Amino acid sequence: MIISVASGKGGVGKTSVAVNLAIATGKARILDCDVEEPNVNIFFGMDLKKVKDANVLVPSIDKQKCTLCGECAKACRYNALAMLPKDVMLFPELCHGCGLCKMVCKFNAIEEIPRKIGEIYHGSKDGIELYQGLLNIGEAMATPVIKEVKKFANGNAIIDAPPGNACPMIEAIDGSDFVILVTEPTPFGLHDLKIAVSIVRKFKIPFGVIINKDGIGDESVDEFCKKERIKVLMRIPHDDEIARYYSKGIPFVTKMDEWKEKFIKLYEEIKDEANSNSKR
Repeated sequence: MIISVASGKGGVGKTSVAVNLAIATGKARILDCDVEEPNVNIFFGMDLKKVKDANVLVPSIDKQKCTLCGECAKACRYNALAMLPKDVMLFPELCHGCGLCKMVCKFNAIEEIPRKIGEIYHGSKDGIELYQGLLNIGEAMATPVIKEVKKFANGNAIIDAPPGNACPMIEAIDGSDFVILVTEPTPFGLHDLKIAVSIVRKFKIPFGVIINKDGIGDESVDEFCKKERIKVLMRIPHDDEIARYYSKGIPFVTKMDEWKEKFIKLYEEIKDEANSNSKR
């Protein structure tokens, strides 16, 4: 079973939930898909080793075959190709690797070559495996790196999705059996939670909400979940002890047995919900 832990808003405790869930349940594989700033390993301190590069395919134009007809530039929806009077200019950072330029070229003047945009790392410790993606500085597209990380899910993993509600988050949760949406009980948390809920519903993935920092803010998140019939899976209080462990990079389930039991119960609940949905 693949469980994605996502959040519309950054800083609400998404990574903490993913890590504590993995440790409490003994789920042996966690994928850090927050490739712009991966931080799961802060809680594990693993010795990460590079596994592979993450690449996108970009056009390479054979100037001997090219007739400067301009069809490739016209077809490109991302403006990665521009026609000059005597040349074709490529902007590789804009290329999405869709391959359309090669398809429309009638003179077989375009081949696709890999361009590195990131790296994939792996580490293990105490029975937990971590796969982490890292996007190169200055790159605009995170989704190809996330796709590479997800190849290591093997049908059973916890995915720490990127914050926000843009393409990286959507790529991370795609194909999941269940999505945990972590939020905080504040107007900002509610605003971004609403967007995240609409996305997950469009994908028709079973989901539930965890309210972190419970006790601050207001009741608007509770009212929204009640109105939309969204199950609140867990409430993690705004607690000094939990905050101290977090500030030291210590998963609190390793120090607070009652929370380990709660996360195990949460996993069983999610598993039942995912199995029930698959039979419909």
